[in-house]
Amino acid sequence: MPVTQRSSIKIGMDVAVVLKEDQRTGELTEGTVKAILTNSIFHPHGIKVKLEDGQVGRVDKIMNYDD
Repeated sequence: MPVTQRSSIKIGMDVAVVLKEDQRTGELTEGTVKAILTNSIFHPHGIKVKLEDGQVGRVDKIMNYDD
């Protein structure tokens, strides 16, 4: 289930995202959030983020959660 609330995502979190080219297969790519690209507080397909390695995708799940 995609993480659809922007407030759930923080810079530095380890997440699994679905890249644009993997939308059909749903393959997940793990990485650390460098920037949050979605401006709205909610997006039905998941919040779009840029990972530290430069890849961009929509968050599918949060791998860790350190408050």
